[in-house]
Amino acid sequence: RGYRVAQCTELAKPLILQDLPAPPLQPHQVRVGVQYCGLNFADILACQGLYQDRHTPPFTPGMEFSGTVMETGENVSAVKEVRTTLTPSLPTSHLCLQMLWQIPDSVSHEDAAVLPIAYGTAWLALCRRARLQPGETVLVTAGAGATGLAIIDLAANVFQAKVIAAAGSDPKCELAVTRGASHGVNYSRGSLREEVKALTGGRGVDVAIEAVGGDVFKAALQSLAWEGRIVVMGFAGGKIPSIPANLLLLKNVSAMGVYCSRYQQEDFPLFSSAISSVLQYCQEGKIHPHIGAVFKLEEVNEAFNHVLQRKSTGKVIISMK
Repeated sequence: RGYRVAQCTELAKPLILQDLPAPPLQPHQVRVGVQYCGLNFADILACQGLYQDRHTPPFTPGMEFSGTVMETGENVSAVKEVRTTLTPSLPTSHLCLQMLWQIPDSVSHEDAAVLPIAYGTAWLALCRRARLQPGETVLVTAGAGATGLAIIDLAANVFQAKVIAAAGSDPKCELAVTRGASHGVNYSRGSLREEVKALTGGRGVDVAIEAVGGDVFKAALQSLAWEGRIVVMGFAGGKIPSIPANLLLLKNVSAMGVYCSRYQQEDFPLFSSAISSVLQYCQEGKIHPHIGAVFKLEEVNEAFNHVLQRKSTGKVIISMK
């Protein structure tokens, strides 16, 4: 029995599809048939050799998927033939794994493949790092991306906060508003800081979740209210900013980061709580993941380009069907 896999055999080159023999199942593992994989910008950076966690080719990129347990090792007793989702994972037709979360019957495999990274990161950013409170105002940049929309979904529908979404085009701002943001700000024109100031009556926002970097980060930092909190989530714009310490001092604001995968290594119970929480929210109908595009495994390079060319909104997923 074999399986298909998309491998990075050379950095900054297209992925190569290969058929490989199935690895033997170890006593403490389960074999899972993959149905959908979530595609993250971090996967693309990894294949370019630009991600903070470096990988040496050949490797298979990927951080999340949904699928069905096919076989269990002799030392595994707690897993039945159930749908599962996990982090991390790979774009491949099946895997041997140790770490799984059961997908509730009311949650589709498509939605489950979206939850671990985007919604897990959003939960950690809002709940753990920013300590968001009901009634507070959140500014999220890259607001039409997968994690941006997850921030909006959780902040508005679970934490009962007001959300201002910032994005690089009017259609992306409009999408963010349809998904729960109170306002959308196009930061490709005009001043993000002035727009936020006007929308908040000059007060600023309690929390900023920032994923772009460069000048957008500085504008978000300047948009914080007294004792506001900014959470660094990434640098999609490519430029890692420096933080003017005087801006932290003047309004007693806090700057911090959130890196989802590191929680898996350093505080697994909290990481697991994040995944379990968003699965429960999805089961209860409190959140509604937005899938912007679905590609087949054979189209994995087209999916990468779709994200790189900033055509994507919400989550892009890879189908193994």
